[in-house]
Amino acid sequence: MTLPVEEAVYDVIIVGAGPCGLATAARMREHTPAALFTDEEHRRFRFLRRPRKGSGAQGSRHDDLADHQMLVIDAEDDKWLGRWKRLFKTYDISHLRSPMFWHVDPLDRDALLAHAYHNERADELIEIRNCVGKEKSKHAHKKARGSKACGNKQDAKVDINIREHNDYYTPSQALFCDHCQDVADRYHLGPELLRKESLTDLDYSVVRGVSIDDEKLFTVTTDKVKRYARVVVLAVGPANRPKLPALPSIPDSLDATPQACHSMQIKHFPDPVVQKKMEAGRPTSVLIVGGGLTSGQLSDLAVRKGVTNVWHIMRGPMKVKHFDVGLEWMGKYKNAEQARFWTADSDLERLEMIKEARGGGSMTPLFYKRLKKHIAADRLTVVTETQIEDAKLELIDGESVWTVKTEPAIPNLPRFDYIYFATGIQSDFATLPYLQNMLEKYPIPGYGGFPCVTEDLMWRKDLPLFLVGRLAALQLGPAAPNIGGAKIGAERVAWAIEDLASKNSAWGRGGSGPNSSELDDAHYDTNQYLSGHGNMYRALAVE
Repeated sequence: MTLPVEEAVYDVIIVGAGPCGLATAARMREHTPAALFTDEEHRRFRFLRRPRKGSGAQGSRHDDLADHQMLVIDAEDDKWLGRWKRLFKTYDISHLRSPMFWHVDPLDRDALLAHAYHNERADELIEIRNCVGKEKSKHAHKKARGSKACGNKQDAKVDINIREHNDYYTPSQALFCDHCQDVADRYHLGPELLRKESLTDLDYSVVRGVSIDDEKLFTVTTDKVKRYARVVVLAVGPANRPKLPALPSIPDSLDATPQACHSMQIKHFPDPVVQKKMEAGRPTSVLIVGGGLTSGQLSDLAVRKGVTNVWHIMRGPMKVKHFDVGLEWMGKYKNAEQARFWTADSDLERLEMIKEARGGGSMTPLFYKRLKKHIAADRLTVVTETQIEDAKLELIDGESVWTVKTEPAIPNLPRFDYIYFATGIQSDFATLPYLQNMLEKYPIPGYGGFPCVTEDLMWRKDLPLFLVGRLAALQLGPAAPNIGGAKIGAERVAWAIEDLASKNSAWGRGGSGPNSSELDDAHYDTNQYLSGHGNMYRALAVE
């Protein structure tokens, strides 16, 4: 089938409408980001942009600054955070794991906290306990209250200072999504920019009849249409499809495995097979496999939904951490950890640091407490440091049930109606179907499934294919897959794209700003200088 072709050339196409995609799109339309401008500089810029008498200007933030011709494609939804919202609803997750300063708004570090207070929704914030100053003992706290001295030896052991207490709350899922929508509305990132399409191929070359002056363009092919773009940003999360663990009796294809699925592919919980038995008043058994937070959330949800017998098996010990990464990557010592990461001798050394910092799957203290309650009530059985060797779906007494074999063997292990594999997704950029053309024409090395991209998160210095999120881990560090990594990645990508645009006249400067056509070059350069972007010599008029 011949796909239709769009003749227009987009400046930027973003693949993925999750937090990484939204953070990148918003940052590209924010010209005074919090990462570069202080609150005082923001006030000065707003003063400079105020409407003047007789000017007829409306004072838009983007009047004299170009917005790139942008498009966002997503395989799951034509709205922001489509898959993200679906999974949160499926898992019945009320609150995020991340702190308040991890969000997608480029304008203000405290934007999410401000959004909560402005909308009188502070009651939707839950304190992340035993995180701020957690190393202090009760005795040290009492001693500190009774002492007037400033600073002591105990302070040096605390990863996160007490003054950062307000940052370490976690927002509700609804609050976070509303804030994301607020960001999308503010930067005019509406439905007209989003398309529900799956990326099938990516190529970079001179396109005859489209390229001007032999400019290389990306040919972005989806399941519906073919488009052209100067820059492509891959914000595709883990990128690869979920897979079940390799077990002798389980087929490789997820679709060919009844009564079992990966946690990323859950559509109804519990599955209709289990739900039917529950409605008939019969006992049910479910097995959850995995050691991360998702596995804990599914175990908790299965108990709350009324499953009779819930088993949770993990191959390692149960790890309890506030975040995916250690506190040393979050608090006042994070600069030292990041410096150690960025000054590593090789990408292979960085990969080892990422593995050490993340340390595999972990539970939050909140969910660990919930699981302990279920265990005490004899509703849940958790087995650690146990490997599943095989699982067979057998017909017994007219019903299909799973018989599971483990190492070491578990005595009295029941048969299960359904198995959920919350085993994560192994990223491997070299196996992505839509990157095969790029890998053949413009090969780059990789380690651990992550590509070795440039500091600007580009595929190569001469090839403006950007990767954000997990695929940029070798540049961004252990927090790359998280919302904090999305924000840092968006900052780097936006800077690099602005640099590319300044060198290519085809991008234009008028863009989609509502009043940009009214401004001449001198006015533009003057505003750039006064707002802190340009320099005074560029602003001088040329006779």
